[in-house]
Amino acid sequence: MSNGKIRSSKKAHPTFHFFAGLTSGVSSAVLLQPADLLKTRVQQSHSSSLVPVLRGILSGPHPIASLWRGTLPSALRTGFGSALYFTSLSSFRQVLANNAIAGAPGNGGGTNSTFKSSSVLPKLSNTQNLITGATARVFAGFVLMPVTVIKVRYESDLYAYKSLASASRSIYASEGLKGFFSGFGATAVRDAPYAGLYVLFYEQCKTRLNRMLAGSDETTTGRSEGRHSIASSATINASSGVLAAGLATAMTNPFDAVKTRLQLMPQKYGNTLKATRLMLKEDGIKAFFDGLGLRMGRKALSSALAWTVYEELIGRAELFVARREEERAIV
Repeated sequence: MSNGKIRSSKKAHPTFHFFAGLTSGVSSAVLLQPADLLKTRVQQSHSSSLVPVLRGILSGPHPIASLWRGTLPSALRTGFGSALYFTSLSSFRQVLANNAIAGAPGNGGGTNSTFKSSSVLPKLSNTQNLITGATARVFAGFVLMPVTVIKVRYESDLYAYKSLASASRSIYASEGLKGFFSGFGATAVRDAPYAGLYVLFYEQCKTRLNRMLAGSDETTTGRSEGRHSIASSATINASSGVLAAGLATAMTNPFDAVKTRLQLMPQKYGNTLKATRLMLKEDGIKAFFDGLGLRMGRKALSSALAWTVYEELIGRAELFVARREEERAIV
């Protein structure tokens, strides 16, 4: 039995998607925490800019520890956020793909392809990619919002929390339960279009790169079937992740800037509309693009890493499960 047939015989259990998402999220959070911290410091005030902020951190007594401040809440938020996101995204996509297959003549649906694929994900329409990406991200964002608020405040120099427990007590004492969801509206407004656009751009980039590589392979070997090698699949997925993240980040950065101000100074900025008006009045349109370069760089790297690790882990899990099923059938 060919690898392509083995892969299609058995889908990975949702548990695989959860732990693959957790692994990819924690990896990207730990490696890229300095970029996240710098972005938060730059966005917290119109008077902050990258070079002075970085110089101030590096001139302190513990520059390395300072750059990785907030890694624990960031890893918790990104790790479990990615786990919830990838698990729910996979479930939503599989339901839509199964419905499409069931309703398609000859059971073909939208998953057939005449070229090699680097993806383990079901193929959907552009609209379905937008909807599933946005829904999964907002769901994960709501569940992890308390950790997100603590993470942002840890990264800022406006607060001096000593531990996650002390941060939680301080937020609850001063703002109540509502404090743990500061900026959720702005976060949802940012995450829904970002995640939807990301999945759309990611799938489009992968499709085009797969076709380009398949055409090259067919010219060389005279045939094109199955799946790319691990190396070429990882390259396609990583490249698609970088391109998709850059485009989606540039389009949604204003929402991220508003979200950061709301989470750092909820008493001053109040809600999304008030924060938008205040930022325009105090700092002008530039405030909505503070930290854009840092966020684009971090998102490009983190998305490329997270999606490449996730897809490779799920691909290996599906091969393992399918081969176990085949061995049992033979016995």
